[in-house]
Amino acid sequence: MSRPLSPLPSVLLAAGALAFAGCQWLIHAYAPLEAQLGLMQKIFYVHLPLAWWALISFFVVFAGSVAVLVRGSQSADRLCRAAAEVGVLLSGLTLVTGMIWARRSWGVWWTWDPRLTTALIMWFVYTGYLVLRGLDLPPRRKSVVCAVLGIVAFLDVPLVFLSARLWRSIHPNVIGAEGGGMEPEMALTAVCCVLAFGLFWAGLIWLRKRQLDLEARLEAALLARRGAGLF
Repeated sequence: MSRPLSPLPSVLLAAGALAFAGCQWLIHAYAPLEAQLGLMQKIFYVHLPLAWWALISFFVVFAGSVAVLVRGSQSADRLCRAAAEVGVLLSGLTLVTGMIWARRSWGVWWTWDPRLTTALIMWFVYTGYLVLRGLDLPPRRKSVVCAVLGIVAFLDVPLVFLSARLWRSIHPNVIGAEGGGMEPEMALTAVCCVLAFGLFWAGLIWLRKRQLDLEARLEAALLARRGAGLF
């Protein structure tokens, strides 16, 4: 008899959604308007959590890939898939919200700035990682190949984070100077948004990982029944 599924992923998702909804008061009522961008600057409080948790998702892919190669953990392999799916979604939304901000701030939807370019490369690499996972390969071989790619792909993640410091970039460096050049109310709002979205992110990763675990158990049970000649 299987154990009942934990409600914690759903609790995290609900808590994160409610917390981020509560952050809207901080965004629109507490944080002051930016002098030059005005209301458009408010998209920053969505853009930043998306970007940070996308990078953390790809770090989870890296750590899980190491576990796959060292221990052959299939559970870690499924965690990598879940984190990569969430990371690609969040990084894609990061690019979209960044383009909206750029249109108002720079007058163009896109420019080949080092931060933007490395982020776009990262998105393409991890999208390719998901395409590789969809190929019809033996499961063990696929997990090893994906683990190698998951480790190599992570090389671009620190470049995305450091690009605004390593090269001349017009992208704002939020963590550069003390306070990131923001008013204290802005900084507090940004931190709250990142933490609130982190709850939602954790629930999303956990829920997707559990779906993949149940799928693997179902496939194993079907193979066992076939092997026993039951159908």
